Amino acid sequence: MKRLILVVFLISQAVMAQIQFEARVSKNTLGINERLRIDFYMNFDGDNFSEPNFDGFRVIAGPSQQVSQSWVNGRSSFEKMYSYYLVPNHKGNIVIKSATIEYDGKVYKTSNVKINVTDAVQQPQQGQQQQYGDPNQPAVSADNNIYLVADISNGNPYINEPITVVYKLYFSYNIGITNWRELNKPKYNDFWSQNIDIKKLVAEEGQFKGQKYRYVVLRKTVLYPQKSGKLDIEPLSLDIDVQLPTNRYDIYGRMQVTDGNKRVSAGSKTINVKALPEAGKPADFSGAVGKFDFKVTSSKTSLKNGESLDLLVSVSGKGNLKLFTLPKPVVPNALEMYDAVHTDNVETPLSGMTGSISDSYTIVPQYKGSYPVKPIQFSYFDLGSKSYKTISSPEIMIDVLEGPTDTRADSIGGNKQKVIAQSQFKYVKTKTELTAINEDNFLGSNLFYGLLFAPFLLLPIIILAKKKKEAIDSDVFGNRIKANNKLAKKYLSEAKKQLANKEPFYVALEKAMHNFLKAKLHIETSEMSKENIQELLLNKGAEPTVVADFINLTENCEFARYAPASSATIQEDFDKAVMIISVLEKQMSRKV
Repeated sequence: MKRLILVVFLISQAVMAQIQFEARVSKNTLGINERLRIDFYMNFDGDNFSEPNFDGFRVIAGPSQQVSQSWVNGRSSFEKMYSYYLVPNHKGNIVIKSATIEYDGKVYKTSNVKINVTDAVQQPQQGQQQQYGDPNQPAVSADNNIYLVADISNGNPYINEPITVVYKLYFSYNIGITNWRELNKPKYNDFWSQNIDIKKLVAEEGQFKGQKYRYVVLRKTVLYPQKSGKLDIEPLSLDIDVQLPTNRYDIYGRMQVTDGNKRVSAGSKTINVKALPEAGKPADFSGAVGKFDFKVTSSKTSLKNGESLDLLVSVSGKGNLKLFTLPKPVVPNALEMYDAVHTDNVETPLSGMTGSISDSYTIVPQYKGSYPVKPIQFSYFDLGSKSYKTISSPEIMIDVLEGPTDTRADSIGGNKQKVIAQSQFKYVKTKTELTAINEDNFLGSNLFYGLLFAPFLLLPIIILAKKKKEAIDSDVFGNRIKANNKLAKKYLSEAKKQLANKEPFYVALEKAMHNFLKAKLHIETSEMSKENIQELLLNKGAEPTVVADFINLTENCEFARYAPASSATIQEDFDKAVMIISVLEKQMSRKV
């Protein structure tokens, strides 16, 4: 009896050992632009198969089921397999959970499978097709017929020399593209960038790897490097839906197609940026790179006292027009010059910025006479000759025909001749301090009664003060406005201290302007959109030109942290911020 029980136990153990249910993957490490095949294999005919939820992946095909059964030398074998094709949604370690199936009243599970998803990898060349085993059996693989390429115009530019990046999607003639999605957008750290809109995708013919392909231009970007050294451009990655031809035909003899999916990446690019030469660099060089013309013109050179003229400083040509500041004119003290009004008419085609920028200064003379506006110099680095160029404007003479004569020099000279008379009674005291010989007693004096009744008089004052403090503490909205006002003043003071340090200065200036908006418009950071700020300021009584200057200054703070800037430019931005805040205070107080 014991032997019989042992035999039955060994047979049951053998049967249990023969049962297999496991998950098999094509690879455990793959790039984010690759596909993964997973097979759930079993050697028994189970029921109620339940797949995992595939968190972190997207199912592009499946499940497809394969069943095989055979008899060899009187022994039968059975295999069943559920297959899926997946693409990862993100990089990192992703775990595929267990699948389950029922057999003979028991539930079986597969083990968890850990997949490591890395950066995009280079796709296999023609003739090296990966074996994914597409269930629709396409006649052509997408792996060897779709390529994403980033064409860079110049891999070794100077600082602020424009380069272009054109992303082209090549695909063969025997496949179709129905849709595409961006997985990873390229990042242009340490570059000034401008995307060029592509209104319509047009398929063109071209050569790639010695073969004819169709291609579409997906994205065009103009870049201006802002520092020297090796700068990396992160890759553009796409998820593409394709149509692949099969070996099947319909009743009319037309080839049938099957839907597929392909992930491609342009790969990262490295740009070796050269620094501008130090030899021959002018002292007033402000970072202009390109080919420019420089002019200084006056709207009039002869005027009367009380009239005004406009002095226009302008630069036109091709180069980094938005990335440098114009020189500021120097005028005599007798001419009152107001802050400049900056305008630009700049376009950014694929070849780089072109157009003009200008600063217009309003000048009002104070006295009669002739006053020169000294020549102004503008320096730039010429990419054609690889050298620095300096353009000087001619001297402009301003004649003020009528008005008072400037006598300030005479009055100063007259003051020098005046002798300050010394006091003849310097040692005679004009005030006395007398002390009474017989002092009154403290008891019964005014001081005695004042101290006696003071607590009774102070008690209602303390009560009123306490209620006032409680009212102030409960006014959360008002306290927030006061706090924002204090922060605005604090950061504005901090910006003034950091005039010699560009990045801390613009950080403090931006915070000061944001807290000013919070205090005056009663808004939070999440509500600070350009349209909302403009509407609220106009409703508060601010003039449109002042509102536009305020918004432009806040938008330029982030850019100015990385753009070249001189101490004069920083001081000018600080003065402009103080003036705009002061004007907005006055205009909004009139509205109230």
